[in-house]
Amino acid sequence: QVQLVESGGGLVQAGDSLRLSCAASGLAFSSYAMGWFRQAPGKDRDFVATISATSTGVRYYADSVKGRFAISRDNAKNTVYLEMNSLKPEDTAVYFCAAALLTTPMRSRNEYDYRGQGTQVTVSS
Repeated sequence: QVQLVESGGGLVQAGDSLRLSCAASGLAFSSYAMGWFRQAPGKDRDFVATISATSTGVRYYADSVKGRFAISRDNAKNTVYLEMNSLKPEDTAVYFCAAALLTTPMRSRNEYDYRGQGTQVTVSS
């Protein structure tokens, strides 16, 4: 059974940093591209960042987080991370990690096979 478990969310002030983690089990982690998505109340689930399965570590980011967020992965620990810096109130959302059995990272949530339950990030002004 595949499980993706996010952690690291919380309540922070604008300008602060957080690091989210997503621990994966039940899948060949190093074969999966991994992504982060977020969903604010009343809005669609939006793409945040993605990283390829391969050692090249190709990464893509949403324009809204480029330069502030960084995605990384540790295949030895079956974990993907999202380092979030200079947080803004508009970053407030539930953050989900997702796994796609693809080598190329994808921005569309429809390309992903599995998704976690999410972790809440709240940024106060």
